Amino acid sequence: MKKNRIVAGMAFAAAVAVVLTGCSSSSNAGGSATSSVTKAQAEKATSVSAFGGMKGLVAAANAEGQLNVITLPPSWANYGKIIAGFEKKYPKIKIVSANPNGSSADEVAAAKSLKGQSTAPDVFDIGTAVLNQNLDLMAKYKVSNWSDIPTDFKDADGTWYYDYTGLMSVGYDSSKIKTAPKSITDLLGSEYKNKVAIKGDPTEANEAASAVYLAALGNGGSADNIQPGIDFFKELKSKGNFISTLPTQATVNSGETPVVLQWSYNNLAWGPAAGSAGNPNWKTVILPGTALGSYYNQTINADAPDPAAARLWEEYIYSPAVQNLYLASGAFPATLSAMEKNGTVDKATLTKVGGAPSDFTQLTADQATKAATLLTAGWAKAVK
Repeated sequence: MKKNRIVAGMAFAAAVAVVLTGCSSSSNAGGSATSSVTKAQAEKATSVSAFGGMKGLVAAANAEGQLNVITLPPSWANYGKIIAGFEKKYPKIKIVSANPNGSSADEVAAAKSLKGQSTAPDVFDIGTAVLNQNLDLMAKYKVSNWSDIPTDFKDADGTWYYDYTGLMSVGYDSSKIKTAPKSITDLLGSEYKNKVAIKGDPTEANEAASAVYLAALGNGGSADNIQPGIDFFKELKSKGNFISTLPTQATVNSGETPVVLQWSYNNLAWGPAAGSAGNPNWKTVILPGTALGSYYNQTINADAPDPAAARLWEEYIYSPAVQNLYLASGAFPATLSAMEKNGTVDKATLTKVGGAPSDFTQLTADQATKAATLLTAGWAKAVK
């Protein structure tokens, strides 16, 4: 298990491999850039310099006019505001958001089934286990502030890079659960009968798999052995406490899923912080003991129908403004340490969301792959 140390003050709870000559932007009489970058050139671009700079990248993306994203719910890590901000900043590019409640596996399935079509996803926000099994689908690209992303947060060639993480947490409706859980084993109690849900199938969704990892850590397991986590959910199912309903903000508000194991930023987004759209009784708990985190990864579809827009999206995602939007949701952005050093972090937001744990654990890519194999072999049988 990898230990990711977070610097004090954190929130709660290519070089160009191909220099594309003749592909830089030019300006017309009105001062707006036009682009001579072809799609084939954009697909091979590994940095903004391949477009002659940001002006050229924006021009090429404007010429495409669309960006396809997938599995980005508006309440997840502030993606509603992030998408709206992109469309406001680049009004000539329309974002098409597909399957917002899908899984990392759904992202890959869509890329494969829609390959060559204009509706295929351009970019991925994807869990490590699924990413690691599909690296051949990913393009290499390094954002302009590449050096702000810690070395162990990114692939050296730019195939993927961390974007944000939270901590695995328990969200619960305090009108139905009167005492906050103090350990994962508390969820086996009679008070939790027919109440505990996770975010999908752990063999497909990183967030659901991470709930199993947390259960493993709380029951004598480890990142190298998540079997105790599978065994825990088998017992939870046998007691009638585990429900198969896919929790959403709507099911939380309706009372269908009174207890949900998910990332802290998602539980926070479904509670009072959501205002009239949230559940005023929804509370978020990080269980004592070993905290579990898992950075998601940004990467570009190698067969993206809009390759320039995909690269512009990545530049946008790693801008301080968007990294601060992750932070405002309670997620920890990948460049937070650099932002604190260079003064671009939103200090008021940092103060508001509170202090972060000094460290947490995260499965390495190899451990996540091993865990995925074990889940594939044993999950369905355990919770049948």
